[in-house]
Amino acid sequence: MAKIKSLGFGYIPDETKQHFLVVIPAKQNADVMVYERFVWDDTEEQVSELSENNCRLKVIISYNKWKLVQTALEREFNKTLKYNSKIVGKFTKGQIPVERLLGKEMMLLLWGIEKCDPSVIETATRNWLGLSREERWWMFTMTNANTGGAFDGDIGWRVAVRYALAENPIKENNVQGNLAEVLYSMTQ
Repeated sequence: MAKIKSLGFGYIPDETKQHFLVVIPAKQNADVMVYERFVWDDTEEQVSELSENNCRLKVIISYNKWKLVQTALEREFNKTLKYNSKIVGKFTKGQIPVERLLGKEMMLLLWGIEKCDPSVIETATRNWLGLSREERWWMFTMTNANTGGAFDGDIGWRVAVRYALAENPIKENNVQGNLAEVLYSMTQ
């Protein structure tokens, strides 16, 4: 079976205009920015046409924190893309579109680590990997509804996501948990 061509990580502009756009700077001292977008124009740089009408800045994260989760995101996304017979992707410097459901999963992890100490990012990543795709989508939806902007990281669900992922240590051999176990362990 032939692989389905897509941009970045599974994004096919002819199917939908909604996607996430990861902007990775050329300089390591600059931040990585992620936008949720509702337009696509093949003729221009995507960031050049950012406006509140067609996109939302979802997170600003340090380059160093991004590098700590980049490989896990690539592996997890490429596993899904391979399963769906799509061409795999790679995060490189510049602008990388991400299919909307994969973007929701990515946002959950990035929101979980955006304000945490880098020493707990490995734990956050393991906890994120332990959630099913549907659990990640649900948690994204709940978080995004009230605190989905780039500057909403200190209230409500954004704080809960940070605690659920980063402040909830799990054993390395117990990665396949589920949402109920993660939330239950938070109350103990």
